[in-house]
Amino acid sequence: MSTLVLELRQGDLMVVNGAPIRFRNRARIELTAKARFLFGKQLMTPEGASTPARRIYFALQTAYIGDEDEREGGLTAARALIADFQAATTSVLARDLLDRALSAAEADECYTALKLVRRVMRHEDVVMGVLPPGAATVEDDQP
Repeated sequence: MSTLVLELRQGDLMVVNGAPIRFRNRARIELTAKARFLFGKQLMTPEGASTPARRIYFALQTAYIGDEDEREGGLTAARALIADFQAATTSVLARDLLDRALSAAEADECYTALKLVRRVMRHEDVVMGVLPPGAATVEDDQP
């Protein structure tokens, strides 16, 4: 495993293996082992899960960084939310992305699943008129 170096600002929040960490001052950290982590804008609060795609993201986030007891429940919730979204949408792109996201999550590749769902969230924002049509892209998010 290669080393991952992250630079975090004062006040940033990071969740590593289910444990939230808030940085009191600017820090540069090195992750030298495999870890489940998200930080900054990658983290969604329960209040932020205000649309169908965001609820899917939150469930997958729980499956990824939740504690041992929360992970299976997050994946179960994600399966149900994805099925509901797919049944309601006419977007072939959204259905495909969600199929790929669920496959990734079930293969314990939840970070990849979250990246795919972020694309669905952008698509949803355009459909709902939150973003202009040119804002929805099919490129992967860069964390």
